[in-house]
Amino acid sequence: MGRRRRDCAEKVITPVIDYALTRPEVDPKKLVLGGWSFGGFLAPRAAAFEKRIAALIADPGQWDQRENLKVLPLDPAVLADIEHADPVVLEPFEAWLRSPKAEPMLRWKIIQRGMWVHGAKNLCELAKEMTRFEISPVAGEIACPTLLTAAEGDPVAAGAQTLYDALRCPKTLVKFTEAEGAGGHCEGLARGLYHQRVFDWLDETLA
Repeated sequence: MGRRRRDCAEKVITPVIDYALTRPEVDPKKLVLGGWSFGGFLAPRAAAFEKRIAALIADPGQWDQRENLKVLPLDPAVLADIEHADPVVLEPFEAWLRSPKAEPMLRWKIIQRGMWVHGAKNLCELAKEMTRFEISPVAGEIACPTLLTAAEGDPVAAGAQTLYDALRCPKTLVKFTEAEGAGGHCEGLARGLYHQRVFDWLDETLA
């Protein structure tokens, strides 16, 4: 997606805000952008470029998508230069993912969903595509108050702390635990608790 270029969610959010500000019921000083699941990556990208956002929520906070490739059982040297990897290197793992031996959810995430969403013909193409999604070059440009979440047992939230540390704006990291019933991806079994904490934060932030 390209470092500092505006070629991801930021290209979509700006015209949406342009339209929202034409509506009489919209308070231009209280525009909130929230991203859920992969939106937890896309929303911060947009906020780095769009300065009319008053508050940002990323559920969960995420770092460069290259980090997610570490689940692949590949040589670290291959992962470090996956952009130039030979597709043959990933064929054995892709074959395993497509077999009955693979964990069903992992197969769905990578083969049935990931490759379909990104239009990838094979696992190597998907891996190379994911390296284009970076927040690291622009995280420091986010200026609005930002709330990041991280739920216990949610692998997508692994980069929340890294993003939090990179932010220079007013920031909050809210962690959810399995003990309170809010573990797993995006606090899926306790969205009520998520909403309570988020709206409490918004009440204080936008007061």
